[in-house]
Amino acid sequence: MVELNALVADLRAEGAEIEALVRDLPADGWARPTPADGWTVAHQVAHLAWTDERALLAATDPEGFQAEFAEYAARAGAGLDKVVDAEAGKAATRPDLLEWWRAGREKLAETLLSVPAGTKLPWYGPPMSAASMATARLMETWAHGQDVADGLGVRRTPTARLRHVAHIGVRTRDFAYLVRNLPVPAEPFRVELLGPGGDLWTWGPEDAAQRVTGPALEFCLLVTQRVHRGDTALVAVGADADAWLDIAQTFAGPPGTGREIGSRG
Repeated sequence: MVELNALVADLRAEGAEIEALVRDLPADGWARPTPADGWTVAHQVAHLAWTDERALLAATDPEGFQAEFAEYAARAGAGLDKVVDAEAGKAATRPDLLEWWRAGREKLAETLLSVPAGTKLPWYGPPMSAASMATARLMETWAHGQDVADGLGVRRTPTARLRHVAHIGVRTRDFAYLVRNLPVPAEPFRVELLGPGGDLWTWGPEDAAQRVTGPALEFCLLVTQRVHRGDTALVAVGADADAWLDIAQTFAGPPGTGREIGSRG
C-alpha cells in the first residue's frame, strides 16, 4: 500500500504539472475546446477546482457535504452527474479561476494529511479513506489534465504517477459492471502493465485465466475513457477480460460513453 505522504506528494505534483500548462495562457487559450464535448480548457480546470472544493468539504464538514449532496440529488432529474457538471461549469468564468484552483488543491492536500487513520470520507460514490480520496483526486486531475493537454496540442511525458491511475482502474473493475446492471465476473483478473520507466506493474494472481496486458499509459487512458480501445495496444485474454475493456471506467456516476475510435491523434 502506498503511504499517504507519498500519495499526497504525487497529487500535488500532478496538479502542478497541469497548472504549468495553463498558467500563462491568454484568454483565447482558456477558451480552446477540449475533447470533452462542449468543454473548454477553462471548463476542465473549473471542474477540477470545484471537485477539489467538494472533497475538502467532505474532509472538513462531512455533514455539510451530505446536506449539499442531498440538495443536488433533489435537483437531479436529468442525472446527478449533470447537476455536478453544471455546478462546475458555472465556475468556468471566474476571473480568479487559476488562483482558486491552486489554493483549493493545496488546502485539500494539507487536510488529507491530517485525516485520522480509519476515517471514511463521504463522496458521490462509496465513502473513502484519505488515501483513496487522494488517489481519486490524482486520477481525476490526470484525466482532466489530459483533456487540457489535448486541447492545447501538448504531448505530456508519462510519469510513474500513472501507477495510481492504473491502480484505481483495476480496483473499479466490479463497479463498471454494477453501474451497467451486469453480472460481475467471479474469476479474478491478472493485469500486467508496462510502466513509462520500463518496469512491470502487476495486479491479481499470476495464474489467472482472465488477463489484460499492455502499456500503462494506454490502460490509464482507457479506464478514464480518454481513448477508444481500438486505438490502444492493450491485449485481453479471456471473454470476461475482453468484455471489461469495453466498459472499464474509474469515475463515479452513470456509464460513460467513452471516445470515438480515431479521436486521439
